[in-house]
Amino acid sequence: MTAPTTRELIKVFGRIGILSFGGPAAQIALMHRELVETRDWLTEEGYLRALSLCMLLPGPEAMQLATYAGWRLRGVQGGLIAGLLFVIPGALVILCLALGYALYGQVPLVQAAFEGIKATVIVIVLQALLKVSRKALTQSSALVLAGLAFIALFFVGLPFPLIIIAAALFGLFFRNAPSPGAAVLQARAPDTLRTLVIWTGLWSAPVFALWATDQVFLTQIALFFSKLAVVTFGGAYAVLAYMTQTVVQDFGWITTDEMIDALGLAETTPGPLILVTEFVALLAGFAKGGIGMAVAAGAVALWVTFTPCFLWIFLAGPYLDKIAARPRLSAAMNAITAAVVGVILNLAIWFAIHVLFDQIGEHAVLAAPVPELTSLDASALALTLAAACLLLWLKRGMVETLAIMAAAGLALAAF
Repeated sequence: MTAPTTRELIKVFGRIGILSFGGPAAQIALMHRELVETRDWLTEEGYLRALSLCMLLPGPEAMQLATYAGWRLRGVQGGLIAGLLFVIPGALVILCLALGYALYGQVPLVQAAFEGIKATVIVIVLQALLKVSRKALTQSSALVLAGLAFIALFFVGLPFPLIIIAAALFGLFFRNAPSPGAAVLQARAPDTLRTLVIWTGLWSAPVFALWATDQVFLTQIALFFSKLAVVTFGGAYAVLAYMTQTVVQDFGWITTDEMIDALGLAETTPGPLILVTEFVALLAGFAKGGIGMAVAAGAVALWVTFTPCFLWIFLAGPYLDKIAARPRLSAAMNAITAAVVGVILNLAIWFAIHVLFDQIGEHAVLAAPVPELTSLDASALALTLAAACLLLWLKRGMVETLAIMAAAGLALAAF
């Protein structure tokens, strides 16, 4: 394993940040090729151990894996370089897309294109469900956990954080823990308390500043997305249902259609999918006070979403080898992953109902949405089937499929 120079680190992670399309699976594969196969910067064993740690932590695992790799190679400076370069290209693209959407999203041609994108989002979430379920549902107890998580969210309406905590406790105390691997050399830990104080201070300082200056809306943005950063286990798809419920139903910042459009556009950009939080904040800010408020809200959302990622990595990274040898923590993570399958299933059904049906009611007792079957949108159904054909059968790329389906939406509207 060879250590790169700072210049080499910037060059490689800049390339990774620009090319990191396709979600966490593609991003993790890209980093493996760049850091393990092409360059002898990390060993195979070290890379996989780091990936396990990042999946155990809240937040976007691919971004945190990049941060850990940079930290391992060049210390805190390297971690900052790698993490920031992984996020900044996508964040800039999201800024342009969100402002363009806010200004021109109601144009009929733009709306027609988004009909194709919305249909594709259903299939993208279904594809994520299939990938995660193959890895997570290997035991009967995992299948039960996934089913219970789906019921708790879709029919009962329990909060997402409560479901994650319950799954982690079940795995910690009741599931069979995997056997620990061979003992490995533990890295020397830095001053943990100093790391905690510095990064917690960086995370919370803007929140307190906004609160102290009576910026009510921006304070709400900061507090909500800070909470989201703590409960984002299992990737962005797992937390989208919780985020959607809060920003659409509780706060009323954006509409359901805007949330689906936000996810569709976030899929077309490089960087972690959780950048959808920036898009949501930008739209909410634009509705509150125009472009200035939109940029402020987007910046706040970015800060409180990704600053905690550096905290988790700089805090836990030095203890990675010790964490990897704790089988109970692995069991807790496996239980969370199983519950995430149910959470993603809830998200897929929720999206499908809102895209495919024009009229949706509420059940008298349960929390589940109830579509009016006679309001089925035949055009939306046709677009969804076409997207499924492209992604699941023909195995076309995600960005390519989104572009094709946007064009299909325009063509269908023309006829």
